[in-house]
Amino acid sequence: MYFDFLIPKRPVSLQTRKTANLQAWKQYVRAEAEKTWTGQFFTERNIQLTLVYLYSGDPLDTDNIIKPIQDALVGLIYKDDLIISDINVHRRPFSDTFDMTLLPILLVQGIVSRLECVYVQVSEPKRLEEYL
Repeated sequence: MYFDFLIPKRPVSLQTRKTANLQAWKQYVRAEAEKTWTGQFFTERNIQLTLVYLYSGDPLDTDNIIKPIQDALVGLIYKDDLIISDINVHRRPFSDTFDMTLLPILLVQGIVSRLECVYVQVSEPKRLEEYL
């Protein structure tokens, strides 16, 4: 089981000095997720959050985009972000070469749009041995 959605906007960094922008970003992320979320909470103790940040120009630090997105999904996708055991974050410029046949359709849509965005997927984690 997995859920994915696309945030069609440049992310806001956790380190922003403008807290109003950060709160607006979290609300925007939640609204984008709500557009397609139809399921029950993820309640398993271990879930995986995967983010793919597509950018042009100057990128943001990947570690600063995780927490705001993670927090925005609390109460909608999962009851508490404590159940997230695995986080995969990828940052790729649009100038990279992508094999579109191997990517989820929403990620392909983000690549084709050429607008900064974040692809989000919530799923069951892989076994540890698959990472190492």
